[in-house]
Amino acid sequence: MTFSAPRVADKKDWIMGETGDWEIIIGLEVHAQVASNSKLFSGSATEYGAEPNSQVSLVDAGMPGMLPVVNEFCVEQAVRTGLGLNAQINLFSRFDRKNYFYVDLPQGYQISQFEFPIVGEGEIEVLPIDADGNTLEPVTVGIERLHLEQDAGKSVHDLSPDETYVDLNRCGVALMEIVSKPDMRSPEEASAYVEKLRGIVRALGTCDGDMEKGNLRADVNVSVRRPGGDLGTRCEIKNVNSMRFIRQAINYEARRHIEIIEAGGTIDQETRLFDSVKGETRTMRSKEDAHDYRYFPDPDLLPLKLEQSFVDGIKASLPEMPDAIKARFMADYGLPEYDARILTVDKASADFYEAVAKGRDAKIASNWVMGELFGSLNKAGLDLADSPVSADMLGGLIDRIADNTISGKIAKDVFERMVASEGDADTIIETQGLKQVTDMGAIEAMVDDAITANPGQAAAAKENPKLLGFFVGQVMKASQGKANPQAVNEILRKKLGL
Repeated sequence: MTFSAPRVADKKDWIMGETGDWEIIIGLEVHAQVASNSKLFSGSATEYGAEPNSQVSLVDAGMPGMLPVVNEFCVEQAVRTGLGLNAQINLFSRFDRKNYFYVDLPQGYQISQFEFPIVGEGEIEVLPIDADGNTLEPVTVGIERLHLEQDAGKSVHDLSPDETYVDLNRCGVALMEIVSKPDMRSPEEASAYVEKLRGIVRALGTCDGDMEKGNLRADVNVSVRRPGGDLGTRCEIKNVNSMRFIRQAINYEARRHIEIIEAGGTIDQETRLFDSVKGETRTMRSKEDAHDYRYFPDPDLLPLKLEQSFVDGIKASLPEMPDAIKARFMADYGLPEYDARILTVDKASADFYEAVAKGRDAKIASNWVMGELFGSLNKAGLDLADSPVSADMLGGLIDRIADNTISGKIAKDVFERMVASEGDADTIIETQGLKQVTDMGAIEAMVDDAITANPGQAAAAKENPKLLGFFVGQVMKASQGKANPQAVNEILRKKLGL
């Protein structure tokens, strides 16, 4: 990663040390697994969770004489991602060998792209969110490059106390390494950047963005400096796989640098790992530079030479991007920025919301999707794809509120029953006898009973209008929550002379 001429952060982003203010310099290398049924240079499957070493070809295993053949679909996916990042697509690119030894790298080198990547410079705008949920000023983060490379296998250390097992299923899987410029100045900016990237690749269909499976992970580069001063020595934190861990790792690493420097020490350039249990980083190895990898063009692979028509065809097929969807939600549905941002974090959420909002009050639909639905899914640890309540079901529930079949309060009980798979709104309302009482005569009778039973409060109501709430509660209790609240309020105000 090139650390040159980064922007200066606002003072609010500086960290106070024992000897004054410090500025954090952050750059990220995000590894996104290409959504493809086969690997970058072989026809082996890429299915997650398969039996160890069951998806390994002779090419993946590094057998002598085996020649790699580039997967054209993976190239197309990289170009599509580059276009989504507003980046330069390089019509000429080249694969290189990056030489290093790991037991889970059977070739003894990784096929990557060094001097000539498939995607050049681009940029995206991110909206950081502080700890209180407030939106901060937007930040433009530069993209330095995107290059294609193959993943390594997996070493398993916890199956035996004195042996390491190797699973090569992941070996050769296509990765897009998206390298940012060092434009981020806070943990919040860094996590917002990764969140934005994930939304983009999901919308494009080029990566599923599942961080728990390791399909999207970040190498976090951190250094500190005096505001406006010379750049410090950076350390790289490998394979951080959640937004929360990214923020924690940056906070810890920046403060570690500051403490060492203020104590008179120096920072060693190294690669570190983040321990999510202890919330701290630890040394993994000294950081290699490019010359340590002895890059050279892969002699088994010709350079990639793309036609502009190929790129133009991909560009014409791009779906609506998250920023465009957000702007449309604000313009067409009149949603506030917060709602539009939350609902367009990924395409699945946006599609679900649009299905719910179709022909209905857009803000009410937003409240139900973001509130009850997302809240219940988070509580249950479920993804939207696994929601027991479909968009049609949630829309049907909102319809029953709109036509006064049920009140908003009863609707929440109906929703809980829908989550418990008791049926759709109409079925639950019918079987549970939850229809709202809208008969004005019946409601008036309950109001009269409440006033008769509480003459003192009724007499005092004119002087203390807050007692209206007491009578509303009495009527709703008598009706088991089924009386139309608006009708109850209107009749009570008339009867009490308010």
